[in-house]
Amino acid sequence: MPGRLFVCAAALVLGAAPAFASDKLELIPDYAFFGLILDKPGFGSLWIMIIGFVALIFPLNKLIFQPIFRALDERADRIQGARDRSTQLDKEADSVLGRYEEAIREARAESETARQGQLAGARDEQAVLTNQARSEANAELEAARISLSRSLEDARTSLRAEAEDLAKAAAEQVLGRALS
Repeated sequence: MPGRLFVCAAALVLGAAPAFASDKLELIPDYAFFGLILDKPGFGSLWIMIIGFVALIFPLNKLIFQPIFRALDERADRIQGARDRSTQLDKEADSVLGRYEEAIREARAESETARQGQLAGARDEQAVLTNQARSEANAELEAARISLSRSLEDARTSLRAEAEDLAKAAAEQVLGRALS
């Protein structure tokens, strides 16, 4: 495809003929005041175009240009109104967002305060329960010590009595007679 395009372009360049100027070329053709003086050809039709232009300025202005400019002005006003409304909505959105973020901060602070309060309450309750359990354990331990001490005293008393009986029996056996 690019090869064909190159071949076509080369054919156009090579086949082009030089341009020649006209023999009747006039640089300033309106030397006779647009054909009004000396009956020479010039821009005689230019006066007709100027008169037609002046005659069409007012109706065209009234029928075409003023409605177009009015429509463009209304469009510019609508665009500016939309921009103003957009700016206002942007400010309102920023305000709502600020209130929302503030409400979230307050809610987080309240929940953190409530959490800290519940945590402190749980720690206090844990301390109370721990102290209560420790007191009960100490009371049970003391009761067990007292019970053990009584059992030990009872065991000592019964061992003393048995030891005396055993010593008496051993002495009787060694002596071979009964002791009184």
